[in-house]
Amino acid sequence: MFKGSIVAAITPLADGGIDEPALRALVEWHIEQGTHGLVPCGTTGESPTLTYEEHNRVVALCAEVAAGRIKIIAGAGSNATHEAIAFTRHAQDVGADAALLVTPYYNKPTQAGLVAHYTAINECVQDFPLIVYNVPPRSAVDVNVETMAILAGLSNIVGVKDATADLARVPAQQKACGDDFILLSGEDALALAFMKAGGHGCISVSANIAPALCAQFQVACMAGDYATAQTLHDKLLPLHEALFCETSPQPVKYAAHRLGLCKQDIRLPLLFASAEAQAQVDKALETLGLL
Repeated sequence: MFKGSIVAAITPLADGGIDEPALRALVEWHIEQGTHGLVPCGTTGESPTLTYEEHNRVVALCAEVAAGRIKIIAGAGSNATHEAIAFTRHAQDVGADAALLVTPYYNKPTQAGLVAHYTAINECVQDFPLIVYNVPPRSAVDVNVETMAILAGLSNIVGVKDATADLARVPAQQKACGDDFILLSGEDALALAFMKAGGHGCISVSANIAPALCAQFQVACMAGDYATAQTLHDKLLPLHEALFCETSPQPVKYAAHRLGLCKQDIRLPLLFASAEAQAQVDKALETLGLL
């Protein structure tokens, strides 16, 4: 099962392309730090501005370096169904463990359109787990609970990354989709409440920067040790807030640069974090003892 601390991984960039040595080092570092899984080529990985070749290379490289030691859930979504199918097939071919499929953005499909989209992707692979990524603030479309229950009945769809910020969805989706349906938070600041409500883990931006603490937090939650989880959550909260003080991944790219993990390079239309954002990130890193 996919659970615990799963990193919404940044994509290191340098000289106009992928910084492959930095990416390899990041995967190894996350394994050492106790991370349970990685999501390359998601929102935090700047998937909208990667070329198809870069996207496929990042996924393949992560799967190669991980070599089964942690789960690789490849970002494979698109607002064009045929593109999502191509990315999903590639993810399976190169050895990823699953695909994360964002709801089609900008198109604003109906609920029936969402069912048709995910059904087409489901039918393009066999025995390959697919996770729905429901993020209405970015995609402008919401997968309602009734639709999620239909998707849960498809052969390959095993769970959801829920970034609705609606904690009532957690028990509602569990009831509608069954106990085996995997519920992953897409909101770091709500991860504690999400886990208490019945979640199984978090696809985390903050875990790019504090992977060991995020993994410890998730382990405590999974063990039902919410006293320890609360202490870790309180410790991590300034980082959660700092990394979303501007459009992500601007702040997390800066934080990774400050820790020497990669260059700050980011692609337009996103910019380097502002001076104000940098100051907030620095303060959070200092509070955690990371600087």
